[in-house]
Parts: sequence; C-alpha cells; structure tokens
Amino acid sequence: MAKKTTPAGTPALLALARAGVAHEVRAYEHDPRSGLSFGEEAAVVLKVEPARVFKTLVTAVDGVLTVAVVPVTGRLDLKALATAVGGKRAVMAEPAAAERATGYVVGGISPLGQRSRLATVVDASAATYPTVLVSAGRRGLDVELAPADLIALTGAVVAVVAR
Repeated sequence: MAKKTTPAGTPALLALARAGVAHEVRAYEHDPRSGLSFGEEAAVVLKVEPARVFKTLVTAVDGVLTVAVVPVTGRLDLKALATAVGGKRAVMAEPAAAERATGYVVGGISPLGQRSRLATVVDASAATYPTVLVSAGRRGLDVELAPADLIALTGAVVAVVAR
C-alpha cells in the first residue's frame, strides 16, 4: 500500500493526507442497476473479500448522533452499539441529519473527515484484517487502510456491534 502524498479529493482523503496515514484510494463506477448496496457493490467490483469492506452508519444513541462502522456482510446491532458508548437506546439517524452532521451524502458517508466529529464505534472484526475498506466520502470511492489507523483517526471505540 502506497502512502499518498497529494492531499486532493474529499475531506476523508484530506484528513488521511494531513495525518500522514498510508492508504490506497480504490475507485469504481457505481451502477445503480446492480441491485447491490454500495458496500456490496464495492466488494464485487474491487474484487475484495466482502467482510473487509465496512459501511458507515449514522445512528442516534439516546438522541446523540453516533457513527457505527460495520462490515457490509453484517447488520448493525443497535443494542450493542448503545452499550458500547454507554447509552441505553440506539436508532438509525434520519438521512438528512446524517448528511448535515457529516457533510457527506448517504451512500458515500465516510467515518473520516466528517464536518462534525461524531462518537464512532468500529466493529471488532476490523482488527482481524491487515487492511479494511471504508467510504472515502463519495459514492464509488473507497479507501483502504489499516484498521488501527481508522480507529486512531476517528477516536473510535472498538466493540462487537455487528451480527
């Protein structure tokens, strides 16, 4: 994996460049007719094990926006997420609220470089891989990086939040 030196692109890529984190930008052409979710489509097109591709979900835990980063092969366990951040109840955030808080559009929300830094939980399965892919801040654009770097840059809690 090459270290990017040109800070061009989305806020997520700028954040990675500023931090000096080794990463690889992985772009693909999104096909709205594929019938797959953005993450599943990325895994297929980029020829990556689907469990290494993580989706970024914005939730509200006790009314506070919180990000969950989970593999595209799993589903978010809202109760486990609430527990991971010391809350009682989690629900999916309204798409408009997620877009306002992160500065990204649904389907391209990155856990990196968000407009407002939200509490973040990364599913523990990420640590089982040398690298994972997350949205780079635009539909059809992912970034591959070490899970430890993802966790450090987002200030994430690591917990089992996917089932």
